[in-house]
Amino acid sequence: MVGLIDLNTTEDEDTPSSASLSPSPSSSSASALSASTLSASGVSLELWHACAGPLISLPKRGSVVVYFPQGHFEHVSDYSAASSAPFDLPPHVFCRVADVKLHAEAASDEVYAQVSLVPETEQTEKKLLEGKIEGHGEEDVEVAAKSSTPHMFCKTLTASDTSTHGGFSVPRRAAEDCFPPLDYSQQRPSQELVAKDLHGLEWRFRHIYRGQPRRHLLTTGWSAFVNKKKLVSGDAVLFLRYELTPLKY
Repeated sequence: MVGLIDLNTTEDEDTPSSASLSPSPSSSSASALSASTLSASGVSLELWHACAGPLISLPKRGSVVVYFPQGHFEHVSDYSAASSAPFDLPPHVFCRVADVKLHAEAASDEVYAQVSLVPETEQTEKKLLEGKIEGHGEEDVEVAAKSSTPHMFCKTLTASDTSTHGGFSVPRRAAEDCFPPLDYSQQRPSQELVAKDLHGLEWRFRHIYRGQPRRHLLTTGWSAFVNKKKLVSGDAVLFLRYELTPLKY
């Protein structure tokens, strides 16, 4: 992940930096997700990879992998060592990746991948082990669409961030990097931000610069987002923005 801004540190919100003083419309908004950035399941590809983290590695479609049935059984809640015996499965199976789909839980936004496998024949397995055939697959758009944007930040929510009477506090350096610029010549600089979440659902927030000392806040619309997502203190929120200014989280 390139240029990730960690918002779990504090900083003083004093006067805005000169780089952010250029005027802009008071009601600017971020553009929505385009269809090309959605997976077959309707999940934002860039957000999926950002939430999964840089250590996640997914197999390519058509590649050969080794499937361990026992490991799969152990994830079943009522698994016991004897329960897998009737299936008479080998300890491992060479399989070809038929498909990889990216998903996110509707209730928790937890991301996961659904990998479809087709067992290889014993003859193919032997040739693979002998190096007579290749096990590399084709490049998959969904698997390869890892985010490389520097315009991204993540913050662990505080009690104030999740309060029904408060707002989401964004440190200046993150707001200036990720959000469209505010018009600081106004008495109370503000704008509307439009973004889409992992599932393509649109959200609107009022981004305002106010207080003493002055700070960036997301106000109107934020409480509805917190309630819908059932967010609590300690949860994390991640924002992405691209060169063409779509804002996602």
